[in-house]
Parts: sequence; C-alpha cells; structure tokens
Amino acid sequence: MKIRTPLPVQKTRLEIIPLIDIMFFLLASFMMISLQLQIVRTVKANLPTATLATSSTKPDLVNLFVNRDGQVAVDKKPVSFADLNTLLTNRFSLNTNLPVYITGAKDATHGSVIAVLDFVKRAGIQHIAIAVKAAPDQP
Repeated sequence: MKIRTPLPVQKTRLEIIPLIDIMFFLLASFMMISLQLQIVRTVKANLPTATLATSSTKPDLVNLFVNRDGQVAVDKKPVSFADLNTLLTNRFSLNTNLPVYITGAKDATHGSVIAVLDFVKRAGIQHIAIAVKAAPDQP
C-alpha cells in the first residue's frame, strides 16, 4: 500500500554555488594568513675575494663626507665649496650619469648634510645617494 502525501514531490538538490563561494573565501583567508606568517631575514655570508682579478681602474663616482662642522671632504681630502663645485661640474661634464654618495659623520647635523645635498643638486647631478651604516647591534 502506497501512502500519498498532499505535498508535491521534489527532487533533492545540492546547491554548489554557495559552497564554491565559501571555499574561495577560505582559500583567500589562508593565503593571506600564510603570507603574514613569513619572517623575512637575511643571511650573512662571507664570500671569498678574488685574488687574481685585480683592477687598477676606479669606478667613476664621488664620495663626499660631511664632518660635524659641516666641512666637506672628497675621498678623504678636505675641499672648499668652490673647489667642490668645479670638481663636480668637471666630472659631470665627462659623465652625465655620475653617482655621488654623501656620508655624514655620526655627530654631523642633519642641516649640514642637506646643505651639501642641495649644493650637489645645484651642480646638475641627478644620481645622489645618502650612504648610511647600520648600528652594530642591528642584524
């Protein structure tokens, strides 16, 4: 004997679209969390130096050092600002991509380093870098 129900018979159906949405959300969440768990550290390496390949040519760059009084030294030789201007314009006329590295003494004021930076920019040099040295306790 078959029992009949007043409700119409419907086929059972599994809705996949909400399941796919949930899976994409979980995938994106796990990806974002795994990216945050990575600790970026550098490895210190002592690489061997070349013994046979020696070069007598120096790279074309200018190292400027600013002491605590605001005086400038080029390659550890003190120079005046007038001599520095002629040196920079002469070297810049030979090489338009001349890089200049500015290093300040530990007790040099920020203003004196920025004044030298401004002086170098007025000479027309575009490739300028401020050389910094990490503290010994930094990794």
